[in-house]
Amino acid sequence: MSLRCFVGLGSNLAEPEAQIREALCALDRVPRTELQAVSSLYRSPPLGPAEQPDYLNAVVSLHTALEAESLLDHLQDIERAQGRVRKAERWGPRSLDLDILLFGDQIVDTPRLTVPHYHMHHRAFVLYPLAELAPELVMPDGTPLSALLERCPRAGLERLVDAVGRG
Repeated sequence: MSLRCFVGLGSNLAEPEAQIREALCALDRVPRTELQAVSSLYRSPPLGPAEQPDYLNAVVSLHTALEAESLLDHLQDIERAQGRVRKAERWGPRSLDLDILLFGDQIVDTPRLTVPHYHMHHRAFVLYPLAELAPELVMPDGTPLSALLERCPRAGLERLVDAVGRG
């Protein structure tokens, strides 16, 4: 059984646009998973320490037959392959961040994974690219994406290009 999921991509180190393009190629190679669509690329101010570069962000739609934590394993492998080092600093700079935002209509709450992604309903850099891919989307709790967008100001979010190319 295959289901639709959404993954957020972010980078603010080591040539962020190249990091995102490389991650898209890697996502295209995840077993039992098909990359369906890619949002525009967005620039957003950092959430954490202000003395770090702005982020580049995008969202992808995937169809996968993997379980949620198996997909997470693949995403973390991609992050490591692209130089991501997990540090104790929360919201610090990073070469690549891949987050499962939604996994079908499932609610996942394990020690390793929370889906829907925590705080996504407050993050313009998640909601606006997600709306490009699925404007009629309804969250697992029944909340329409459109209602979340109405309550989430852009807060410095800037759309850069229509679609992120792969390669």
